[in-house]
Amino acid sequence: VLAAAGMPADWTMAAIVGAAGLEPALAALARGGTLAVANKEALVCAGEIVLAAARASGATILPVDSEHNAIFQALDARDPSVVEKIILTASGGPFRQASLEHMARVTPEQAVAHPVWSMGAKISVDSATMMNKGLELIEAARLFSVPEDRIEVLVHPQSAVHGLVQYADGSLLAQLGSPDMRTPIAHALAWPRRMHVDVPRLDLAALAKLEFYAPDTVRFPALRLAREALRAGQGATTILNAANEVAVGLFLGRRLGFLDIAAVVEEVLASLGSPAVPDLAAVLALDAAARQDATDRAARRAA
Repeated sequence: VLAAAGMPADWTMAAIVGAAGLEPALAALARGGTLAVANKEALVCAGEIVLAAARASGATILPVDSEHNAIFQALDARDPSVVEKIILTASGGPFRQASLEHMARVTPEQAVAHPVWSMGAKISVDSATMMNKGLELIEAARLFSVPEDRIEVLVHPQSAVHGLVQYADGSLLAQLGSPDMRTPIAHALAWPRRMHVDVPRLDLAALAKLEFYAPDTVRFPALRLAREALRAGQGATTILNAANEVAVGLFLGRRLGFLDIAAVVEEVLASLGSPAVPDLAAVLALDAAARQDATDRAARRAA
């Protein structure tokens, strides 16, 4: 994979799930060109290193995640000082209205049954816990150089509005579209132009209504953990991502409960803190330590 990432290409998409996509992304950035980022975990676990690699080679990073691509389209990058806040939307996942009692009994099959998007198992579970939105919050802070307190998350069940930017004059610009990943991929492929894509057009009259709600961080503590990790620093976000990957894997293997995913992540964060990660070697070492800690803590819960 590293050899493939280093091959000559004008445009590369980083789409490997998890921290496993970090080193290939860095290999692609090292040769310049454009890196379209669909892997949010690389920017979560090593954002400062990834951005520094892009600056060093003159590479361009374009966001492909639907929410970040939406922000990119709505953002006036010429003057970031006039941006008051950016708003990421979340579908709320399959358990948006479920009780904690119900979520305690959730099975992997129920967790991967996303109501809107068709995705892989790991990202589907992240969406169900809302850790996916927490990871996206961290990614947004890194991509757009926006502090944590100026990034808002809203639950939007219709998944028609993918992201919004609020400006100093009160204007609120939104990007809307059908929930189809071909649109943000095409935008990144053709940028700075646009290309025709045969995707379903959003029919606002048929949709009839757009709903927005504040997220519930009691039932979905992953969002709170992501904000705390972002405030704590790069080491904490590396730990957050690694512990979550382990916990999600154990849940999918029926060795950990659904609500235990965020609980294990919180315990690992409390245990390891936010050590400095000045280079890739430090990131990989901390990632490994967090994975081991998460594995041990999950085993104790299952015993």
